[in-house]
Amino acid sequence: MDFNLQVTIDKDSGFCFGVVYAIDMAEEILEEDGYLYCLGDIVHNDEEVARLKAKGLRIISHEDLPQLKNEKVLIRAHGESPDTYRIALENDITLIDASCPVVLKLQHRIKTSYDDNEKILIFGKHGHAEVIGLQGQTNNEAIVFQDIAELEDVELPDKFTLYSQTTKSTDKFYSIKDELLRRGYEVKANDTICRQVSNRYEDLATFAKQFDKIVFVSGKKSSNGKVLYDVCLRHNEHSYFISDPQELKQEMFKKNETVGVCGATSTPMWLMQKVKNTLEQL
Repeated sequence: MDFNLQVTIDKDSGFCFGVVYAIDMAEEILEEDGYLYCLGDIVHNDEEVARLKAKGLRIISHEDLPQLKNEKVLIRAHGESPDTYRIALENDITLIDASCPVVLKLQHRIKTSYDDNEKILIFGKHGHAEVIGLQGQTNNEAIVFQDIAELEDVELPDKFTLYSQTTKSTDKFYSIKDELLRRGYEVKANDTICRQVSNRYEDLATFAKQFDKIVFVSGKKSSNGKVLYDVCLRHNEHSYFISDPQELKQEMFKKNETVGVCGATSTPMWLMQKVKNTLEQL
C-alpha cells in the first residue's frame, strides 16, 4: 500500500553554531592529519559521531588524557574545566579549543562569582559535559540540581547566585527562581540560557501544530533534545522521538498524512534528510 506521506523538514532544526564550529574544526584537522583525539563525544548524536570516527576521530575520556603526550586533542562545544587545561600543559598536548562562546562566557561569569566568594547554584543535568566544566570553575563547590525537588533536603545559604546550563528551558529557570524567592532566599539570578536554543521553543511550537504527526530526531544523550521534544509533544500529541530511521514503523502513520521532521541542536541535517527519505518510502 502506498502511503503518500507529505514530509517536511523544519528548516530551523539542526546543528547550532557551537556544534557546527566544533565539527568544522575537527574535519579540517582530520583532512590534514588523518586522525584527531576528541575529549568525549564531539556531539550527543551517535550517528554523527560514527560518521566522524570513520574519518579518523578518536574519542577519549578524561581518564585517557593524562596518558597522551605531544598530541592534538579537540575540546568540544560543551567546554572543559581548568583541570583539563592543566593536564594538557603538563603533557605538551595541543588543545584545539572548540568550546562554544556562549559556554565560555558562562564559565567566566561563574568563575568571577566564585572569586567574589558568592555561593553558587547551577540548574543543570548531573554529569553533563557542560555542567562538569561549569562546576570546575568553582573547585566543584557549586550545588548542581536538575529539579527543584532535589533542594528539599539541602541546606542552602540564605543568599546565593543562580546560574543555568545553556540548554535548559527558560520557563523552568524562571519558575525555579520565583520558587526560591518565595521560600525566602536572596537570589541573584543569571539567565545564561543560549538564545539559539530558547528561540527554537517558539519556532518548534509553531512547526509542530502544522502537521498530523511529528517525528523528532535526536540522540538519546542530548539534553536539549529532551527539552525540545517535550515542546513538540505539548503542541502535537502525535509526536515520536527517534534516534535512527530504522525506528520508523508503518503503523505509526496513516495514508496521506502530513509529517513534520525536526530535531535537536545536536541533530545533523543529513540524518533528518535520511528520516524524510525513509518516511517517503513507507
